[in-house]
Amino acid sequence: MKRDFAALGQQKFDLLICGGGIYGAWTAYDAALRGLKVAIVEQNDWASATSSASTKLIHGGLRYLETYDFKLVSKSLQERTRLLRIAPHRVWPLRFGVPVFARQRINRLQLKLGLSLYDYLADDTDPSMRHRYFNPEQFSAHFPAIKQNQLKGGFTYADAQTDDARLVLELIAGAQAAGACCINYCQLLQILEAESKANSAIVRDQLTGHELPIHARQIVFTTGLWLAKEPPGRDWCRLAKGVHLIMPAVLDTDALLLTAPADGRVFFMIPWYGLTLLGTTDTDFNADTGQVAVETSDIDYLLAAANHYLRVPWTRRDIIGSFAGVRVFKQPLQSAASGSPSALSRDWELKTAPNGVHYAIGGKITSSRQDAARIVDTVCEQLGIAATCITQEKLLPWTPSGNFATWFSQMTAQAAQLGVDAASIHWLLRRHGSKAAEILQQVQSNQQLAQRIVPSLPFILADLLHCATNEMVVHLDDLLRRRLPLLILTKLSEEQLNPIAQLIASPLQWDNACIAQEISRCSNFQNVE
Repeated sequence: MKRDFAALGQQKFDLLICGGGIYGAWTAYDAALRGLKVAIVEQNDWASATSSASTKLIHGGLRYLETYDFKLVSKSLQERTRLLRIAPHRVWPLRFGVPVFARQRINRLQLKLGLSLYDYLADDTDPSMRHRYFNPEQFSAHFPAIKQNQLKGGFTYADAQTDDARLVLELIAGAQAAGACCINYCQLLQILEAESKANSAIVRDQLTGHELPIHARQIVFTTGLWLAKEPPGRDWCRLAKGVHLIMPAVLDTDALLLTAPADGRVFFMIPWYGLTLLGTTDTDFNADTGQVAVETSDIDYLLAAANHYLRVPWTRRDIIGSFAGVRVFKQPLQSAASGSPSALSRDWELKTAPNGVHYAIGGKITSSRQDAARIVDTVCEQLGIAATCITQEKLLPWTPSGNFATWFSQMTAQAAQLGVDAASIHWLLRRHGSKAAEILQQVQSNQQLAQRIVPSLPFILADLLHCATNEMVVHLDDLLRRRLPLLILTKLSEEQLNPIAQLIASPLQWDNACIAQEISRCSNFQNVE
């Protein structure tokens, strides 16, 4: 993946996509595979906002059954099954436990009916993806961190997990390989029109300040929360903030779906890179979209919700990291506009302004592929191009060929022989898929690169170097927040950041002044988080 800003001015494009999150990435990938001349620009880094601040799940949304949103659940479950098939390295099964306590809002029978319906809507023939019931002793043995008082048993059911930022990056890489021009740190300044129809835009390179025009027959905004800053998106969007905390490990391989006693909202405790991801909150957001912060009230809410269930309660001192993101919902009808964000539909809509510019509103990471296909369908119809979507069956760019389980086993054995520890091997293969072979070649040439970057986390130095060299990294926090999530999984001092920056200085062409600037930028990022 190479960044070439000048390439934006060297051809006329069929489609310009503004916004490099999950919706922009899927749209660029789909359109490029259909043969369209595609450009995608992102004003910051790929997946730098909401698309790297999710709960890291590919799921149907069990809780949406309560609001009878069967269409959305069915759509999401179909996409979950598809992604597990076409991207087994990027999306993997994750089981969730749901405890049943005495006198809780939803009883055992209701849960049983809901989970049965969830399995039915998934239409998955794999028996491992179906729900199961456990008596109190069995459930406690499976989830020993949970209190046993008044526990009547519990269920487990299947969904799936991903690394959201890595998913976006892989799609951008795939779009670029298919011929798309993909530029991060590129700001859209102005849309230009001819005869009241948009036909080009002015963009600025955030690194050099250089500006140039992009000629495009169709323009799509997939900018998420930024749509709400100005018309026409302001009237179409409602924003809600979601906060997650990184906590010590209390789970093994399975997650928990729980209900907050304060308001009855669902929240999750999920194993993630050897720690626990706790979240999310869901509160209306009306502040500056550039200042999305984790607040004291968010922390208090999540800790209180988790501690209602934990045998050993967490305190603020247990918090390892945190992050906040802002989700976009379709603005509901006036009669429903005052309701809780949790009650809003997660479904998606494509709107088109009078000047022909398209705007993607709402949606969720699970169903983004299908929604992006509809975007490209619309673009092709407008352009008179007969080209159908192929992303529903095409393997993701870094999906290993052949049998995935066999590949995973063989690569694990190869990495172990090179001195890579078991946990780091596991996550290396999850993060890079077929690209992991290139990283192991580096380790074979230099055994020192098998060492972990930070002793407590499963990331090796070869992974760090590969990302810095090949994944369009501009800033140190691009590398340590989205290419590898180190900045939220641990606190890195300037003394720890310095050798990391020194190691990658050569491929990124950083001098000592640039290294110091990047370390300061990372330190400020951690202070904000």
